[in-house]
Amino acid sequence: MIDFKVSEDIHEVISSIYRFIEVEIEPLRKKYQKELENERYLYDERGFYTKEIQEAKKEVRMKSAKAGFYSMFGDPKLGGNGDTFGPVAAALVHEALMKKYGLDELISSIFPVGLFTGGLTPVLLGMKPELREELLPGIASGETLLCFGLSEPDAGSDVWSMKARAEKDGDEWVLSGTKQWVTDAPYANYGIIFAVTDPDLVAQRKGGITSFLVPFDEETCVATSTIPYLGHLGAKIGIISLENARVPEKNVIGELHQGFGTALHGVDIGRVVIAANCVGAAQWALDKAIDYANERKTFGVTIGNHQAIQMMLADCAMEIYAARNMILHCAWKMENQEKLPLKEISMIKAYSTEMAQRVIDRCMQIHGGMGLTNELKLEKVWRWARAQRIPDGTTEIQKRTIARRLLKGDRSFS
Repeated sequence: MIDFKVSEDIHEVISSIYRFIEVEIEPLRKKYQKELENERYLYDERGFYTKEIQEAKKEVRMKSAKAGFYSMFGDPKLGGNGDTFGPVAAALVHEALMKKYGLDELISSIFPVGLFTGGLTPVLLGMKPELREELLPGIASGETLLCFGLSEPDAGSDVWSMKARAEKDGDEWVLSGTKQWVTDAPYANYGIIFAVTDPDLVAQRKGGITSFLVPFDEETCVATSTIPYLGHLGAKIGIISLENARVPEKNVIGELHQGFGTALHGVDIGRVVIAANCVGAAQWALDKAIDYANERKTFGVTIGNHQAIQMMLADCAMEIYAARNMILHCAWKMENQEKLPLKEISMIKAYSTEMAQRVIDRCMQIHGGMGLTNELKLEKVWRWARAQRIPDGTTEIQKRTIARRLLKGDRSFS
């Protein structure tokens, strides 16, 4: 039987993170208040975070690692505490932070992005022992930042359209190609890069893609630019150019020609985190809307007395409740069943991301003109929510997975 009661351990972890934010991050937020509240100062002329902000984010990562948070969801084989804090804990922690603080550049650095593309990502389980010994301490401490280079200009959801190539030359591999939509590419020390190593297998969609750990050397492996989107002046995502980038055999991650499986290793927890963030953001927005509905007056009464406002608040609450319980049920199944609940993982990613934008949009509407202002940050979170419907598999890709699982006989909802 599923127990939806949050354990005391998780309550204590969340409280500890709140204290960590108050002691370690609040001084940085005050120091960089101008930058954090105005993107003209947050990014440089190239659209990269300024050097000061990059250093601040790194400081948060390293302090978080020292406090035990940065690696708490990492695979225990890599030195993390994922055996103690699994998908349920990951969902609850990310929901709590987003609900309390909304979007925050510095707080988001407490944990690796998505949990499966940075930090002690499960992908690193495929590292060779000598490489693991060399690089894992820096990755775990937050000193070394990784990015996940799978997508390309012409290969997003259809990974088999990948054009990046890796060819063997003696004891080294030579990589060439372009990667796009890569989170943290402009700031990373290493890229987990996927490239075609057997074109014939790729043509058959049976393999032929290999994963490599490639250092950014500013010559053969370079983050050429950021990709600002939805009106932002800069971004944490960017484009990687690889021109005859050479890496030794030890930098191959996982099995040769089996990189697609490596790419999917851990994507499940990433989707749980996205879904949980969306539920937290929706609650953050609803809290603002409820407070405003109890304060703002029109026609002699607070707007919460108007039925139109009540209907919008109720719709928000119903959708949040549905999404939250979907996520907790799915996370519980991930922890207690042998097989991954693939259908449910796609369900929570698709439903929660769509839900978040609907809820935040209603909350903006409840605020009227104030909801459109930069001051309340609702528009900022609305833009963030719009973006969540695409990465880690679009809503449409998730629905395709759900339908395919149903057609193959996975009809259970328990």
